[in-house]
Amino acid sequence: MDVISNRLIEHLESGGVVAYPTSTLPGLGCLPTKNGLDSLFIMKNRSEKHPVSLGVFSLEQAEDLVEISDFAKSLLEDFPLGSITLILDAKQKLDPRLGGERVAIRVFANPTARMLAKAVGPVTATSANPSGVEPSNVVSIAAKSLDLNDDYVLDGKCPGGKGSTILSIEKNETKSHGFSVSIMREGVVPQTDVMAWMRKIR
Repeated sequence: MDVISNRLIEHLESGGVVAYPTSTLPGLGCLPTKNGLDSLFIMKNRSEKHPVSLGVFSLEQAEDLVEISDFAKSLLEDFPLGSITLILDAKQKLDPRLGGERVAIRVFANPTARMLAKAVGPVTATSANPSGVEPSNVVSIAAKSLDLNDDYVLDGKCPGGKGSTILSIEKNETKSHGFSVSIMREGVVPQTDVMAWMRKIR
């Protein structure tokens, strides 16, 4: 698919949900609005106590939602595209289903996911499966398990494997660069690589 259809964009803008490929597993996307999140959480049968992350075309695309420091930009630039998810401070408290005051942001690597985010802005980046059910790595099959209309499926086969490494960045005046980094989940980027990067920038 070379373009994101107007029908799919209108569906998202009206609070709908779409399925799309990522660099690991099929993703389920809605816009970060109340209506969109309502639809998403109902479709996945997901507890509202478990926030979802947002995927973007570029980190700057999330600048209206979260505080983006030069430190965060530098960190992402030094690792492969899509391999790191950053938990950042929200500029103002968001829906708790997005994390409230702390929001997880990942820059997409998959070309279709990037095209989607470029067309509509930040979208949720949760896996396309009912909560607790192992997802298929084929987007159309995963979408069927959620009874999602074919018109709202950007099909593709995903490679699977480890997800992104999740890092929490917080302001810390005791650090020479002004921030501390906590590893929340080790994924495709090993913890040792993150620690080596931190030692390098001291």
